[in-house]
Amino acid sequence: MDPVFLITGASSGIGAATARHAAQAGYRLVLGARTEEKLQQLQDELGGPERALIGRLDVTSWDDQQALVAQAVDRYGRLDVTFANAGVGHEKGFEAGDPEDVREMILTNVYGPYLTIRAAASALRETKGHVLITSSIAGRRALAGSLYSSTKFAATGMAEAARLDFNGTGVRVTVIEPGMVETPGFPHPELDATLTADDIARTVLYAVLQPPHVDVNEILIRPTAQES
Repeated sequence: MDPVFLITGASSGIGAATARHAAQAGYRLVLGARTEEKLQQLQDELGGPERALIGRLDVTSWDDQQALVAQAVDRYGRLDVTFANAGVGHEKGFEAGDPEDVREMILTNVYGPYLTIRAAASALRETKGHVLITSSIAGRRALAGSLYSSTKFAATGMAEAARLDFNGTGVRVTVIEPGMVETPGFPHPELDATLTADDIARTVLYAVLQPPHVDVNEILIRPTAQES
């Protein structure tokens, strides 16, 4: 029976690219995002509902998170990989932007992955599965005035905390920390060649496809041209 790979923030960018690479590797997919139209298009591309389930997902909603995992287990009978990928950014500066937008970013980038892990934990223990979290290079070094950076420090710490919590269960945990990636909403005109969503997707599959006794805990990946 083909293993099952759940992705949040799956409608575009890194999430959609990872879905395509996981499908090529033989996984059945469970795809969650706020934009149902894009999810439907991706489902059609990846083989329809027999190979890819979709669900509207607000990652800050406990009910939505539980429902997506339940959909995976009810339909496919198992869950093997959970990729907590959904995230949003915000402009730098502690006096910049709308505080409500900052609040939403913190909930999405920190509370969201926590809910994803919590919702999937029991099913992943059954399969000795794998948790992945999208953090950032901004979760390794602070950026001036960046609450986004603060949320990614939290995501990086959450991955290690989850690894310790799952220790002894066979569940593996990996945090992915991209540098500059050309994805919707995150342009980087200062570099001639940034990373692509496909570059990150290949990195995710590298970690996932290791033998069960190999737990790649942390991957920091930068464009060659990125200085810091």
